[in-house]
Amino acid sequence: QRESTQKKTFTSWINSILAKHTPPYVISDLYTDIQQGHLLLDLLEVLSGQHLPREKGFNTFQCRSNIENALTFLKSRSLKLINIHVTDIIEGKPSIVLGLIWTIIFHFHIEELARTLACSYNEPSLDSSSAVDSSPKASRSANKAAKIKERWKISATKALLLWAKEQCSLQGSIPVTDFKSSWRSGLPFLAIIQTLRPGLVDLEKAKARSNKENLKEAFQIAELELNIPRLLEPEDVDIMNPDEKSIMTYVAQFLQYSRNLCESEDDVQEKVREAMSWLAAQEKKFAKLLIDTENATYYQKYKVTFNQEKKTFLPVLSSKSKEAEPSEDQQQMREEWDKLISQINEWKAKLDQMLPSPLDGIEAWLQEVEHLQAEDLPDLQDPFKAMFVFREIIIIFKGLMDCFDSHFNTLLSFKNEDEKNMPLVLPEKLEEMKRRLFSNILFTNSNTFLEYHYGLCSAIANELMLKLNIWDMKYGTKESVESLLENW
Repeated sequence: QRESTQKKTFTSWINSILAKHTPPYVISDLYTDIQQGHLLLDLLEVLSGQHLPREKGFNTFQCRSNIENALTFLKSRSLKLINIHVTDIIEGKPSIVLGLIWTIIFHFHIEELARTLACSYNEPSLDSSSAVDSSPKASRSANKAAKIKERWKISATKALLLWAKEQCSLQGSIPVTDFKSSWRSGLPFLAIIQTLRPGLVDLEKAKARSNKENLKEAFQIAELELNIPRLLEPEDVDIMNPDEKSIMTYVAQFLQYSRNLCESEDDVQEKVREAMSWLAAQEKKFAKLLIDTENATYYQKYKVTFNQEKKTFLPVLSSKSKEAEPSEDQQQMREEWDKLISQINEWKAKLDQMLPSPLDGIEAWLQEVEHLQAEDLPDLQDPFKAMFVFREIIIIFKGLMDCFDSHFNTLLSFKNEDEKNMPLVLPEKLEEMKRRLFSNILFTNSNTFLEYHYGLCSAIANELMLKLNIWDMKYGTKESVESLLENW
């Protein structure tokens, strides 16, 4: 399983790098695609920014030559390629191929990123060992450089782990001690996302969910909101002993995201100005669309979206200023952004009320259940009142959940077309409703009931203790005891 996870993770990582190649392309089978040598050279050229010599053909001699060129380049970077031979790569031997790709990932991705943390964690710098020494002492210097590099390799892993610990510590007590089982719960991934982009996750809710649910949400949010490629699946991590190298490769991408946020103030200000122009244009566009689509069908109204354009400006719209207080321009930009989002949310709320029957009823039901689940449990000092409140909530929630099967079957059987065979609702909206029905309600239904019943039982226990404490007092007459019992 470890080999299968590494192959999948490393393939996805390579594809994320090759997306920057000209022209971009993807690979499907790492063991087969690496055999010609072109993949290795393309990968190293993108990572290093250098042009490497290559044979253009695909015969055995040319493939061997390309692989040799790639290995020679790696050795020139003082990388140790132990037991990695050209023949093994041509044959696509899994252990050798995975070992080579891990060496590349660690050197070009993890080490380079961790180097930016070296000053913070008092780790050694390699700047002094990068120059080539042609003197008679070169061999001795090379040995010293190799030792420093080996020490740095350990330190790079440690630096990445320390960084992850720091991000998690900002969100409370979420322990991270390694790149294995510490990540199984999914909470460290969610905590890092919350630190980098506050407001995207609800950690308190996550603590009550299953490992797979947390991992699924973390990977989805990272991909959609942070533009971090999905290198892992929940089943890769929610096992007894997850693969360390795969998790390190994925975690390093969050560090890359955090580094990308640290730009110069000039760059930030320029992007702020661009974002402000975009926001102004979107506000005008949105106002015009509201007028243009006033008499349009529901389907046409719902096609008003901004998601694709938003991606370009997402980093600057969500970034935090290095200063304690944001600049005036940044503050204005955030206000304009919040205003636009508020307008879009109001528009979507109106659209939800305009859904064709019976979807309008299901949407209203979904919102009512989600609202009830999102509310904090009542914290009443009077346990007697608390009992009544919790009983009422449980009755309401049970009543709502009685409709689940009916709404579920309706959604599955809904025919999404009118008399002209045109769609009534965007397929994405239907999928969103199904996802909310399953993820937000079905899978959290039992947890919600447990929370309500726990609150009810706690209230009963508190009321009982209160009565028992009263009964502990001495009463002088039979009548006073009878009166107490009657009141109870």
